[in-house]
Amino acid sequence: MGAFLGTIIGGLIMGLIIGPLARLIMPGKQDISLGWTILVGAAAAIVGGFIADIIGVGDTSGIDWIKLFIQLALAVAGIYWFLRLQESS
Repeated sequence: MGAFLGTIIGGLIMGLIIGPLARLIMPGKQDISLGWTILVGAAAAIVGGFIADIIGVGDTSGIDWIKLFIQLALAVAGIYWFLRLQESS
């Protein structure tokens, strides 16, 4: 239970970084609030952390570049998906 809680808390903190970074990578202006950006980034960080753990790259000695790439790619995809949902409604 402790590792799970640590992953959730780490994901929420990483969401503060991953979400806005994903918006910077995406071309053009995104019509999404900072709050939603952080929430999408946090969800991407949590899911990306679990995926990295499953494939065995979640805990390395140093910076987990593959884990960060997975999280960032999920955040970009999540923001893109959010914007497409917003357009259709």
